[in-house]
Amino acid sequence: MIAGTEQQQSPIGIFDSGYGGLTVLSEIKSLLPQYDYMYLGDNARAPYGNRSFEIVYQFTKDAVKWFFGQNCHLVILACNTASAKALRTIQQVDLPAMDPSRRVLGVIRPTVESVAGFTKTGHIGVFGTSGTINSQSYDIEITKLHPHLKVTGEACPIWVPLVENNEFDKPGADYFVKQHIHNLLKKDDKIDTIILGCTHYPLLITKIKQFLPQGIQVISQGKYVAESLKEYLQRHPEMEKRCSKDGTVRYFTTDLPGKFADMASLFLKENIEAQKINID
Repeated sequence: MIAGTEQQQSPIGIFDSGYGGLTVLSEIKSLLPQYDYMYLGDNARAPYGNRSFEIVYQFTKDAVKWFFGQNCHLVILACNTASAKALRTIQQVDLPAMDPSRRVLGVIRPTVESVAGFTKTGHIGVFGTSGTINSQSYDIEITKLHPHLKVTGEACPIWVPLVENNEFDKPGADYFVKQHIHNLLKKDDKIDTIILGCTHYPLLITKIKQFLPQGIQVISQGKYVAESLKEYLQRHPEMEKRCSKDGTVRYFTTDLPGKFADMASLFLKENIEAQKINID
């Protein structure tokens, strides 16, 4: 069991393989500004999208251990690939051994819980990394909660590099956005609701909406993850009491802190400072 003073208040940890989770952090901060947060991007080992289940699980477990070492009681995996490939094992196998009083939550379930309220045709599309789509995590979770819905996924491996190279709003992105929209709707032309199953993709949402046929709705995760976290803290006052409340955010990266700070400004629309750490 990881050592620590269990009742000591501490920030909420938010983890992503890189920058994408900043879109989730932004929504969480907006809804719950009173809490303290620690954000960690594993930029040195990103991207996670094309890596094996075993590697993603190990990398994510490393990050969770690091957060617990900072005495975080609650960690959000603000990364679809980590949520798809590592969350269940960490929750069911690792947490009981590491510290059963702590919690690790993901981004897929809150998104899935909201989707039935949007669709009229019952046909859902998911854009995601290869890892998320191949895991079929959205298919599985949606079928559990909403068995009447049909889910179709489309892997968009080039979209994360477009965002991280600051090309998401430039003409060069148009081809790749149109290509994956075409591929998805060719698989199922009855889709009327699309989930952005990667936290980088909200930066592409203007272009996605530009090329989508009218009448198709796009669900971006941040809002629903933030609302789910608020409800979770209300349902679990024992955890809420362990979350410190000074309205601060600290940023950490496993790679270049200067580059992280520059990229974070694209996601957060504010200047930040980041600190480099090692988690492997």
